Amino acid sequence: MENSQIVLSTLTPGFADPVHDTQAVFRTLLDALSRPGTIGVVENVLPEVRATRAELAAFAALLALCDYATPVWLAQPDSALGSALRFHAGAPLVDEPGEAAFAYIHDASALPSLESFALGAAESPEQSVTLLIRVDALTGGAPVVLSGPGILDTETISPIGLPGHFWRERAALAPLFPCGIDCYLVRGARLIGLPRTTQAKVN
Repeated sequence: MENSQIVLSTLTPGFADPVHDTQAVFRTLLDALSRPGTIGVVENVLPEVRATRAELAAFAALLALCDYATPVWLAQPDSALGSALRFHAGAPLVDEPGEAAFAYIHDASALPSLESFALGAAESPEQSVTLLIRVDALTGGAPVVLSGPGILDTETISPIGLPGHFWRERAALAPLFPCGIDCYLVRGARLIGLPRTTQAKVN
């Protein structure tokens, strides 16, 4: 009992209102993917003080999306985040990126090759990974022009901190559609959705 109390006392808190907070975060995530390039904000769903260093938007997204059937890969070790995901969502952690349904990359410079993740199969393209990648900033970097479904003409984003190979490898996956990878770029409470259907041209 004493050990349990110690663990619970140091556990990173989850949603205060799990049902409504999960729904709110899910709507934000869905909206970001349906309108690529727009910045979504995760608001008022998690306590300010958290033991994990994960970005608020990433932590909230993982809590909203994950359960016992969605393995998670953490690119950088984060025991507080891992414990919170196991406790609040029941999500198992995996050691290899290819085994993950969701992956959080806190240090984008260490992002592995996109081909190392699950891309789905022709008969089950939904069995692919969703990446949550922390960037240094969502604006202020080199412009990237987006086009595709959910974008009227084009949308321009300018994140800072993504490795150059990300855009090249992402473009190389386009012919594999409907297989591919959906991504969120996160910083603080804000995020940008990049579904596999979005084409990106780096200027």
